[in-house]
Amino acid sequence: MSNVSELPSKEENVLKGHEGGVLAARFNGDGNYCLSCGKDRTIRLWNPHRGIHIKTYKSHGREVRDVHVTQDNSKLVSCGGDRQVFYWDVATGRVIRKFRGHGSEVNAVKFNEYASVVVSAGYDQSLRAWDCRSHSTEPIQIIDTFSDSVMSVCLTKTEIIAGSVDGTVRTFDIRIGREISDNLGHPVNCISMSNDGNCILASCLDSTLRLLDRTTGELLQEYKGHICKSYKLDCCLTNTDAHVAGGSEDGYIYFWDLVDASVLSRFRAHSSVVTSVSYHPTDNCMISASVDGTIKVWKT
Repeated sequence: MSNVSELPSKEENVLKGHEGGVLAARFNGDGNYCLSCGKDRTIRLWNPHRGIHIKTYKSHGREVRDVHVTQDNSKLVSCGGDRQVFYWDVATGRVIRKFRGHGSEVNAVKFNEYASVVVSAGYDQSLRAWDCRSHSTEPIQIIDTFSDSVMSVCLTKTEIIAGSVDGTVRTFDIRIGREISDNLGHPVNCISMSNDGNCILASCLDSTLRLLDRTTGELLQEYKGHICKSYKLDCCLTNTDAHVAGGSEDGYIYFWDLVDASVLSRFRAHSSVVTSVSYHPTDNCMISASVDGTIKVWKT
């Protein structure tokens, strides 16, 4: 049995500034900063440990649904309701490039490891890959084998993994052009990878998180207790891969034991839907974001 006391459930800071619901909050690579985005069409950079707002990025015409920053913290990418993918310079706050091509809202974005390519997931049932270094606005690749909205994307050195409302988690090997599809039977609204790279955690709209073996596609475990029926809610593993964390539509955060799926901790974190959870890469610290307009920093 794992130690519950090491799980972050003490509210350390509340980050306020968004004028409306926060749709995502993400630690940067070393966990010293975090980025958030939301209904107010802005992206915000914070020092969550000191509770300080550093910068606001404004250029999107509609809500911003996702944001990701490069390992060296120099560039960020964002997407949302205006159908565009924005590539930003972090220091100046300027948009370097706008990638257009998605036919509808863009749900998720990720940089590859080298920050040379961005992959976006759209409501138009497609994944698109964009070359950050090229001046072309055309995507370098379009994957449109999904039969419904693509909600979430993860990247490895050689693969694009995505979750869709069509109930699948699909893995595309970029080198050999192979696609593997795992059907979970329920709409997938978020996926995240374990830190060891062996598993995918998928949040489904039947209020269940499912853990998949990345090599075999085998369903390893299911995590229940939270409410997830109509919103896109993040899920993640803690930095040791010992626990699973997720938000709930009733404002609660849940921690489960990875192996036996027991609920180790649940607490009221926000006054409304918890849209986002992001775990610190090395410390026992987590941030959460909510439709209530706040981002909270949790420590032990």
